[in-house]
Amino acid sequence: MRYEKLIIHTDGGARNNPGPAGIGAVIYDEKKNIVKEISEYIGETTNNQAEYKAVIRALEEAKKLGADELEFYLDSELVVRQLNREYKVKNKELAPLFMKVYNLSQGFKKISFQHVIRERNKEADALVNKAIDSKIFF
Repeated sequence: MRYEKLIIHTDGGARNNPGPAGIGAVIYDEKKNIVKEISEYIGETTNNQAEYKAVIRALEEAKKLGADELEFYLDSELVVRQLNREYKVKNKELAPLFMKVYNLSQGFKKISFQHVIRERNKEADALVNKAIDSKIFF
């Protein structure tokens, strides 16, 4: 099934920053039906690296789903501003992740990245914590 537009909430987090990290993403169709949920442990990294890796993973999934337009919502103001080119990417660990997002973005007609407060990103945040907890406690 192809989707004209997907709405994607992503989050990434690390305990102790850097520390054990996870990513979460909830991908919705235009009618707000959940198309896919992603919850993955990504090893030891920083919060910002995890935020980028969540976007990358969601972009890869959106490509598989054949979407034309993507509307991203993240609670990391830094990452949103970098992806919207309002801030430069000065951190040497984030630069290659930024480039990967840029390269993966090329196949889509339109992509937007918007900041939301943490309370409006609860589902993605819960998937991050589920991923980290699954590795730490089991």
